[in-house]
Amino acid sequence: MSRPFSSGLTIFREPLNMTLSITSLSTSNNILVIKSSITREPTQAEKVMDGEQQLNTWEGYVDWRNRPAAKGRHGGMLAASFVLVVEVLENLAYLANASNLVLYLSKFMHFSPSSSANIVTNFMGTAFLLALFGGFLSDAFFSTYLIYLISASIELVGLLILAIQAHLPSLKPPACELGNVKNPCMEAGGKAGMLFAGLYLVALGVGGIKGSLPPHGAEQFDENTPKGRKQRSSFFNYYVFSLSCGALIAVTFVVWIEDNKGWQWGFGISTASILISIPIFLLGSATYRTKIPTGSPITTIIKVVVAAIFNTCKLRNPSNAVMSMTTSPMSSTEINRKQDSQSREIAPREAPTESLKFLNNAVIDNPFYSALECTVNEVEEVKIVLRILPIFACTIMLNCCLAQLSTFSVQQAATMNTKLGSLKVPPASLPTFPVLFIMILAPTYNHIIIPFARRVTKTEMGITHLQRIGTGLFLSIVAMAVAALVEIKRKGVAAESGLKNSSEPLGITFLWVALQYLFLGSADLFTLAGLMEFFFTEAPTSMRSISTALSWVSLAMGYYLSSVLVSLVNRITSSFGHHPWLFGNNLNHYHLERFYWLMCGLSGLNFLHYLLWASRYKYRPTSPDT
Repeated sequence: MSRPFSSGLTIFREPLNMTLSITSLSTSNNILVIKSSITREPTQAEKVMDGEQQLNTWEGYVDWRNRPAAKGRHGGMLAASFVLVVEVLENLAYLANASNLVLYLSKFMHFSPSSSANIVTNFMGTAFLLALFGGFLSDAFFSTYLIYLISASIELVGLLILAIQAHLPSLKPPACELGNVKNPCMEAGGKAGMLFAGLYLVALGVGGIKGSLPPHGAEQFDENTPKGRKQRSSFFNYYVFSLSCGALIAVTFVVWIEDNKGWQWGFGISTASILISIPIFLLGSATYRTKIPTGSPITTIIKVVVAAIFNTCKLRNPSNAVMSMTTSPMSSTEINRKQDSQSREIAPREAPTESLKFLNNAVIDNPFYSALECTVNEVEEVKIVLRILPIFACTIMLNCCLAQLSTFSVQQAATMNTKLGSLKVPPASLPTFPVLFIMILAPTYNHIIIPFARRVTKTEMGITHLQRIGTGLFLSIVAMAVAALVEIKRKGVAAESGLKNSSEPLGITFLWVALQYLFLGSADLFTLAGLMEFFFTEAPTSMRSISTALSWVSLAMGYYLSSVLVSLVNRITSSFGHHPWLFGNNLNHYHLERFYWLMCGLSGLNFLHYLLWASRYKYRPTSPDT
C-alpha cells in the first residue's frame, strides 16, 4: 500500500482530499499578493468515527456539564429514581403545610373559616399556576436541571421565613377563645405580612419544581423503543406513588408535630426536607440526560396564530392580490425564469394536515412579513397544543372538587370525634386514607392491571390516557355525592345533640369524612398520572415541560374556581334575603351539603363535556421519529 524512501518518510497512495481557496487578491509595490487557505476534507475513516459517535450519543440531550449525553451512561431508570426520591421530600415539605394550613390560619391567625379556605386555595392555586412559568423557562432558556435547583432554593427561603413567623409571638395576633365576648378574636391584619411573604415564596419555589421535575424524570427514557415508552409510563405511575409517600409523612408525622409541638417545628421539618432534597438531586447529576432548550414555545404559538390571521385577512382582500401582481417591475419571462430556478433549488414541502385548517394559512410561499414565515412543522406543533387544550379544560372541575379536601373537609372533621380508640387523630391527617389507597393502587395498577389490559387489548398502552382521565372524572362525581350525604348526616347529629352552637366535638366519627377522601384520592391517581403522561407524550418535543405543567395548572385553576364558587354562592344566596350558605365562624350553620350537591351537578355536566372531546381526539402516531 506504500513504498518507503531512503529518508524514512512514507507516502500514502490514498489521495488526500484537499481544497485550495483564494481568500483575497491585492497589490503591493506592483507585486500581486495572493492570500489563500488550504482545507482538508475528512477522510472516510473520520466520517465513520463521527457517525459512530452520533449513534452513541442522545441527539438533543446533554449531561450536567453540557457535553453530549452518551447512551448507556446517561438516562434510564437509575437517573429517574433520583427524581422519585427527591419528589418524596419535596412533596413532604409542601403538603405538610398546605394540608394543615387552614387550621393554622383560623386558630392562630384568627381568620374566618371561609377566609382561611380562600387563602389556602389561592396559595395552592398560585403554586400550581407558577408551574407553567417553570415549564416555560425549562423549555425556552434553561434546562429542567437548573430550574429545579433554583426553585428548590427559593422554596427553602420561603419555608425559613414561615418558621420564623410561627416562632415569634409578635408576628401573630394575641390568643383568644372562640365565642368569648370579653376577649374577642381579631384577625392578624398587618401582622400577616411576613406570613404571606413566606407563603408566596414557597408558592414560587413549588411552581418551579412542579414545572421542571416531572419532565426531567420523563426525559430519561428512550421514547423510540417500546421498552422506553413502557418505562416512561411506569415512571409517571411511580411519580404519583412518590407524591403519596411524601404526603403520608406530611399528614401524619409532621401534622402531629404541628398540632402538639408547635407550628415552628412543622415549618422547620419542611425546611430540612427541602434542604436534604437538593444534595440528593445533585447526586444523580452524572446519570442525567437533559434536553437542550430550543427557544420560547410561546413565541412559536403566537407567530403561527398571528400569521394565520394576517394571511387570511390579506388573501381575502382583492386589492392586495392586485398590488402583488403590479408592484414588481420584472417581466413575465423574468418571473417565470426566477420561479423555475427557485423550484429547482427548493425541495417539495410537506403539506399541513386537514385538521384546524385555519392555521394552514400561516404557511405560504411568499409571506408579507418575513418575521411571520412559518414552517409546516411549526403549524403542526401548534395544532397539537390546541387539540389538547379542551382535555385540559375538562379536568379543572375535578381539581375544584379536590380543593375541598384541603378546606371544608378538614373543617368538617375538626367538628367530629377524631379518636381511634385511645389515639386522637388530627383532622389534617385525614388524607392518610386516600394516600394509603394510592400507595397500594399505584403498584397494583402498574404491575397487574396494565399488563392484563395490554394482553386483552393487544396494544402497547392497554388503557389509554383518556380512559384513565375519564375514570377519574367519574369518580369525582361519586365523591361529591358522598360528601353531600355525609354532611347531611353530620348536621343531623349536631341538631339531635343540641351542639349546633357549640365547639364541642360531635358524637360521630370522622371516618365518615374519610369516604370522600377515598373517592377523590382514587380520582386523583387516575387523572393526574394519566394527564401528565398524556401531555408529555402528545406535546411536541420543544414544548414538553410547559405542556406537562398544564397538569398542575389544571390544579391551580381548580383551586381558583373553588374560591370563585364560594364567593359566588355566598353572594347569590345572600341576595335573596337568606343567610349565605358558606359564611360565618360556625360550620354547623353552613349549608355545605347544598354546595356539595352543586359541585356534584357541575361535575356531571363536565363529564359529559369531556366525553364529547375525548371521543373526537386522535392520538399522535407512535413511531421512531416521534
